[in-house]
Amino acid sequence: MRPSDLLTSTPSGLYCPLADVYVDPVRPVERALITHAHSDHARAGHQRVLATAETLAIMAARYGEEFCLTRQVAQFGETLDLNGVTVSFHPAGHVLGSAQISFEAGGTRIVASGDYKRQPDPTCAPFEVVPCDVFISEATFALPVFRHPDPAHEIGKLLNSLELFPERAHLVGAYSLGKAQRVIAMVRHGGHDAPIYLHGAMEKITRLYERQGINLGDLRLVRDSKPSELVGAVVLCPPSAAQEPWSRKMPEPLSVYASGWMRIRARARQSGAELPLVISDHADWPDLQRTILETGCSELWVTHGQEDALVHWAVGEGLKAKPLHMVGYGEEEEA
Repeated sequence: MRPSDLLTSTPSGLYCPLADVYVDPVRPVERALITHAHSDHARAGHQRVLATAETLAIMAARYGEEFCLTRQVAQFGETLDLNGVTVSFHPAGHVLGSAQISFEAGGTRIVASGDYKRQPDPTCAPFEVVPCDVFISEATFALPVFRHPDPAHEIGKLLNSLELFPERAHLVGAYSLGKAQRVIAMVRHGGHDAPIYLHGAMEKITRLYERQGINLGDLRLVRDSKPSELVGAVVLCPPSAAQEPWSRKMPEPLSVYASGWMRIRARARQSGAELPLVISDHADWPDLQRTILETGCSELWVTHGQEDALVHWAVGEGLKAKPLHMVGYGEEEEA
């Protein structure tokens, strides 16, 4: 079977004609398989949705319980027969519940990875290499300049700053799904046991993480706190909130921004962060290369990001490779 017979790119998203299902469709469809719950991949309005229990829970929290007509839970490693196509979900290591989706029929296996990372993350299942004939990879940080440092080292910068400036609230800008909870968990692992404060926009998803068994320690809301309680505290907020009037409640706020884009000095300056932390939920250039080679694939399809650079590298490695030029995907808060 040709790979294009098993999975093909359409304006609505990746489509498996044999099973009549879409992967992360950007338009409402009859049957959708969702890799993870970031808003650029998981949209409301589909008739039937198949995803991990965590992804379904996050979608319900964000869009309401009626985000789709019917839903089905996919367990990691479980195989499903969809009209002769064997479909299975495998950990992607991106955020809570994130999955790669494998399609296999006629002796051909394609793995759609969604977004993924290889660095450790205490808030989600680690990435699992799935051998395949065709690997579909993102390319968010697919340039040689992107080599993410050890996230524990970056969190160490934040902990050191708390010691140096105990009178200042450390206002950490982080994406509300995945990044914020990962930062909290790593701060706890670094030995910080004091209360951590949340912007209201962080509350719903962070509490959901806790209900899923992720221990994040003592969390409190900024709106329920006095300014005196925020002295020397870690405060999590959406990146844009650091520039809003809301932040004026903070005592001598020190602006922190956790993102893979902080590797680029111009982006760090543009963000206004006094303390940029290079912490990414996407694979960097070496990990993209390593992952592609470890799958043993003979063909690479690249969905979004720095497509041309990754395709060029793959061709040099002897792989057949092409960009899919799909639209509608990117960093959640930028989408």
